[in-house]
Amino acid sequence: MTVNKSKFKAFLSRLPKLSKKQIIKLVVIIVIYVLLVIFTTDNMYALLTLTIYSAIPLAIVAMGGMYSERSGVVNIALEGTMMMGAFVGILCLSHIQHAGVDGQHIIFLALLIGAVAGIIFSLLHAFAAITMKSDQTITGTALNMLAASLAIFVGRALSLGRTEEITFSSTHHRISQIPVLKYIPFFGKILFENIYLISLFGILLFIVMGVIAYKTKFGLRLRACGENPHAADAAGINVIKIRYAGVLISGMLGGIGGVLLIIPTTVSFIANVYGFGFLALAVLISGQWKPSRIMLFALFFGLLRSIASGFELIKDDLSHIAFLKTFLDKLPTDILNMLPYVVTLIFLAFTSLKSRGPKASGQPFDQGKR
Repeated sequence: MTVNKSKFKAFLSRLPKLSKKQIIKLVVIIVIYVLLVIFTTDNMYALLTLTIYSAIPLAIVAMGGMYSERSGVVNIALEGTMMMGAFVGILCLSHIQHAGVDGQHIIFLALLIGAVAGIIFSLLHAFAAITMKSDQTITGTALNMLAASLAIFVGRALSLGRTEEITFSSTHHRISQIPVLKYIPFFGKILFENIYLISLFGILLFIVMGVIAYKTKFGLRLRACGENPHAADAAGINVIKIRYAGVLISGMLGGIGGVLLIIPTTVSFIANVYGFGFLALAVLISGQWKPSRIMLFALFFGLLRSIASGFELIKDDLSHIAFLKTFLDKLPTDILNMLPYVVTLIFLAFTSLKSRGPKASGQPFDQGKR
């Protein structure tokens, strides 16, 4: 008996010790989780699934922006990168489906094509900003304008309908459930029932890229180039190479984010990603260039956007409350559509005052100056 007690004490001693604040936070999280499991309705589960479809692309693209800016290159061309990734990926998906080929692998192929398109498009920004040392904000603005124009012009030339609208089919690519995982309380219904596999892939990709940025030698070098490139250069790090890698990774994630946005939320691409690239910039700044905060703000902005698209679900759940039903019936949908962008401006007004981006972000690297 004494042997078992000593083993138990030894086990407890190996556990990490939590402070009072950490214990309180843990208890609050557990209480909230239990309340969500008990009181979340089917309509709310559907609304939260819509939130995932908006939040994952936002988080992925914001992560791409983080890679670029952590390397020292400001990238406001995220909107254009999303546009090109979505355009090329969905265009290829549409043509492949019309040729009679379909399946889950085709959706992932569209993701891959979107990633390649994003890399190629971001190469323009990398060359102009890093090699030519041009103004990074102006370059990003020009690329955003170029992407929108190309999506319309080339879309009309290559799409099957000869318009900028590119139609595709994706509804039958939802998976009804993932065995075992669907039984996880609360999260099971949101993430593992009636979901797109590419959305789960997006979550996994975000985690992997966050680990690479903060837990690997490459991530350390990337952040060093964004904080003090001359010190990094003196330590033997190839700053130009690292910055190119940061911008190209940003392009890859931007292209993937474009496809991740379009496939689960609509059945056509009309040369528009609904300002998600600019929203991703807001998520990046509000999240202080840190992956965990980026995901938190992406979920928040995704929820705001899903409120507009899933407004009928909210009305249905609150229909038994007379004064709320009357208020919601009279509420203009335009206000709901504006909500994510208005809240973004408010958040940026408060969070940008305390934001601290990489010190050398936006500054061209000149090896001759120290």
